[in-house]
Amino acid sequence: MSKISFAVVGFGHIGKKHAIMVDGNDDSQLLAIVDVDETKQAEARTLYPKVNVYASIEEMLESEPQVDIVNICTPNGYHAAQSIKALDYRKHAVIEKPMGLTRQECEEVIFKSLQVSKHVFCVKQNRYSPSSQWLKDVVKNNRLGKINMVQLSCYWNRDSRYYKAGGWKGTQSLDGGVLFTQFSHFIDIMYWLFGDIQNIIATSSNFSHKDSTEFDDSGLVQFEFVNGGFGSINYSTSVWNRNFESSIVVIGEKGTVKVSGQYMDQVAYCHIEDYEMPELPPPNPPNDYGDYKGSAANHHYVIQNVIDVLTGKSQISTNALEGMKVVEMIERIHRKQGVMQ
Repeated sequence: MSKISFAVVGFGHIGKKHAIMVDGNDDSQLLAIVDVDETKQAEARTLYPKVNVYASIEEMLESEPQVDIVNICTPNGYHAAQSIKALDYRKHAVIEKPMGLTRQECEEVIFKSLQVSKHVFCVKQNRYSPSSQWLKDVVKNNRLGKINMVQLSCYWNRDSRYYKAGGWKGTQSLDGGVLFTQFSHFIDIMYWLFGDIQNIIATSSNFSHKDSTEFDDSGLVQFEFVNGGFGSINYSTSVWNRNFESSIVVIGEKGTVKVSGQYMDQVAYCHIEDYEMPELPPPNPPNDYGDYKGSAANHHYVIQNVIDVLTGKSQISTNALEGMKVVEMIERIHRKQGVMQ
């Protein structure tokens, strides 16, 4: 079998992670890296001397016709447009979260993918965590019975070590807000488990970042699940010094569970009728970005799924419709908070 060829667009923290995963997989090859920053270009050439490095996605697409997949790892506001550009060149697209910053952008990506008959993969690596897989099994097999309440809590730190003057982080147009950049993976897990939401009541405030962000850093959200039961999201990036936790509490008619830890990767409580908690494999460590940390380092599963799909061995683990749904849910929350009209 010939190797699947990848190009990585954006060589920041997450783009480097993609490059490592592609380069380390026996069934894939890294053909190209794209970044507008000359320092990052030089770093890419040093780390991958056999890989072609470009300053623009257009130059790469014109010069690398043999590329099969383009991984979009740039700032959030570029994801949709750059994915469409890759699809225009008949390439499959792997899109880091979020898929876009509006439902309309996501719809345009899906429309283009259907026109050219190419796959769109959305990166939702937290679904691969042992605790997430376990909770999915519990809910899918109706172990908890009817779901009454779900509480999602996300309390992280993002301060001057993260928001740099003149950078894209903190801007409305390229970042989009903490629900997109920091917490969309956890909203995705909630959606994956319990489905869509309705009757949203939401508020937000900017406690600690008035001088560094164009959006609020904290919020409270209440809603009902379309499938029944109440839900809430409490979130903030104004936690002092370091991340506190990301957790989900599920209260059902037959039991209660809580998955917590800094990255929602540890089962903290399980009390279910006629059920014994199995021993789970340890989670992968979080992505370490130096001054701060992100979600679980599960990108190797994402890359393997891309390869398996293109070789006819599997289905897409997170497709474009699911990626769009999470964006649309966040968009509706923002609308209720008065962030957007």
